[in-house]
Amino acid sequence: MVTNRSRRLRKKLCVDEFQELGFELSFQYKDGQPPEAIDAFMQRFAADAVEPNDMVYGGCDEYGFICLAHRGSVSEEQRAIVEAWLRQQPELASFTVGQLMDAWYPDQPVNAPAG
Repeated sequence: MVTNRSRRLRKKLCVDEFQELGFELSFQYKDGQPPEAIDAFMQRFAADAVEPNDMVYGGCDEYGFICLAHRGSVSEEQRAIVEAWLRQQPELASFTVGQLMDAWYPDQPVNAPAG
């Protein structure tokens, strides 16, 4: 069903040209990691990879979602920064960084950038 919405409503709903993108993450830790090491990792992750790049992380110590700290979309460059940071972490056995996806409506396709 095609809906003709006003610009104001599209912005309020974060759809069409106002779509906001983020990405999913999951972490698998090396065997034997004590809870203190995982807590320290999560604090470093927030302080070194997420917050300095104007993003926020919502989730737990095994999986979550990253989006921009204000209205807008995470860029592919910000996603790559997080992925590169995670590659250097000794606590992780593996991790998954998902593709950019709609932060509000995950089942919706990502719109092509305007321009």
